[in-house]
Amino acid sequence: MSSSSTPWPLIFIFIFLSLPLVHSRPDIVRGTPPNGTCSDVCGNITVKFPFGTGFGCGHPDFSRYIKCSSGKLQFSTLTGIYTVSSIDYSSNTIIVSDPLMSTCSSMQNSGSFSLDSSSPFTIMADDVFVLLGCSTTSPVFDLDEGLCDTGSGSHACRGLYSCKGVTGIGLYPNAPISTCCVYNSMNGVGSGYGLDLPKLQCSSYASIYGLGDDEGDPMKWKYGIALHYNSSDSNACKDCEASGGLCGFTGLDESFACNCRNGLNTTSNCFGRGLGYAWSGSWGLKFQTKMSIIAETSDLVDVILCLEQITGNMDEIMKEL
Repeated sequence: MSSSSTPWPLIFIFIFLSLPLVHSRPDIVRGTPPNGTCSDVCGNITVKFPFGTGFGCGHPDFSRYIKCSSGKLQFSTLTGIYTVSSIDYSSNTIIVSDPLMSTCSSMQNSGSFSLDSSSPFTIMADDVFVLLGCSTTSPVFDLDEGLCDTGSGSHACRGLYSCKGVTGIGLYPNAPISTCCVYNSMNGVGSGYGLDLPKLQCSSYASIYGLGDDEGDPMKWKYGIALHYNSSDSNACKDCEASGGLCGFTGLDESFACNCRNGLNTTSNCFGRGLGYAWSGSWGLKFQTKMSIIAETSDLVDVILCLEQITGNMDEIMKEL
């Protein structure tokens, strides 16, 4: 065959003959997040499955609760939006911070905290919830209910009431701890329940998930809410991640999708989904790969560039026939 340029009519014949190959690819997923929406990092936090950074990323059961916004990983519940300060994937634990929660250095009137019944998260048993500035008529002080830990829990009350920060809720340092309660009912703050401060007649709360290096110094205590999440192992996701993809979901049925970093999304993995040619001994597969890219883009300029690349390689393809 002549080495002169391939005529345009022949080029378009090849294009139209290849279109059925493009539309018959069942592994190409439409409607998934565009390239750049899903990420494996948010701020300084590594984001792994089952979590995601936005809609369509991660596991659908977690997508409504966790997302990345302005470089901060956020946890949402019915009572507010909280910042995720850390994730321990080995123990399936996340630490969230309530901006209105009291600490030794700063106390203020707090909002409530709750988890809905469908949430895949539960309060960790080691969390210590301390109710501050409660009314003497608060139901937490009902001895028949036993809602307050009056034994070892009083240590947390004495520690927090020794802080200068108590002035923020109208108390003075080392005030009597009779208005403080270490909440003893884990059912009250577990999945499906809430910490309703107005109902409990308390001004604020602090949540402590660790005592740090010095349990006698409330300034060194670890403040935040530790939550355990249900593990969601997925072989499909492992295959996707092994190929460099990010796991997500798509469609009304929220079916699995592997989001490749080049913008191509599939139902399996990202192996062989590169933007360049992947020669396999058949020009038809080579041509199909390039046409798939055309089908996946909505930018006219990209389409033209792809056609130009096809034109530039038609001579090479025809020589191989």
